[in-house]
Amino acid sequence: MTKKSIHNLEAIVQQVRRDIVRMVHACQSGHPGGSLGCTELLVCLYFELMQRKEQFDPNGVGEDLFFLSNGHISPVFYSVLARAGYFPIDELATFRKLNSRLQGHPTTHEGLPGIRVASGSLGQGLSVAIGAAQAKKLNKDNRLVYVLMGDGELQEGQIWEAAMYAAHNKMDNLIAIVDYNGAQIDGATNDVLSLGDLPGKWMAFGWKVIEVRRGNDIGSVIAGLRKAQDSTAKRVPVMVLLHTEMGNGVDFMMGSHKWHGVAPNDEQLTSALNQNAETLGDYIA
Repeated sequence: MTKKSIHNLEAIVQQVRRDIVRMVHACQSGHPGGSLGCTELLVCLYFELMQRKEQFDPNGVGEDLFFLSNGHISPVFYSVLARAGYFPIDELATFRKLNSRLQGHPTTHEGLPGIRVASGSLGQGLSVAIGAAQAKKLNKDNRLVYVLMGDGELQEGQIWEAAMYAAHNKMDNLIAIVDYNGAQIDGATNDVLSLGDLPGKWMAFGWKVIEVRRGNDIGSVIAGLRKAQDSTAKRVPVMVLLHTEMGNGVDFMMGSHKWHGVAPNDEQLTSALNQNAETLGDYIA
């Protein structure tokens, strides 16, 4: 698989942002804020960092796996999968429509390539990823498993049960990532239910913790996840705390929890598209 330059990755990021706002605008439903905040991460994973097959393999043998736990940010996931060649790009226009394979939260019964598990019931993704990582160990498959969670999602108790299990069983082929934007649907995480010393919590649970302070900078994301990859196979699971900004790349959405699950109107769509139309090159659409 051909790796992309930073310039090309940035162009893909801009295109994915355009996809996100178009998809959510078209159906006047969905979650643009977190999707925009995680765009750099998913682009870097699928176009630079993950070892994956050109054609989707439902079994995932001999390749890295990714699980989206906070399934409400499906717009960014669908866009990246389409741009990475898993299904036709024009299918993005069916987002959240009746009988579409692109439902508001990813599901499996429609058979959409790239989707390995239904998600969106928050708190479950880490458990699923641990199961996949354990299966890889049993099958002597040395590829990695990635899982993305939201920071508000960490208020779910199941995550901390899974965290104990992963450390106890030395799941060192697992890289968990938290979208650490400090916001959730009802406001700031510190106001809803403070996460406290999050790095300290994960370390106390027996995880290797890596913080990426500039989670919307491609170079920083790649460097942080390379460090995470280098930290695997050392008998501890790896946690990446990725500091992002909700709504990143669209000025009127940035830093506001109000865009967690609100669609832009026609005028706002035009503004958002204009903000993500530079240096797109071959990727513009």
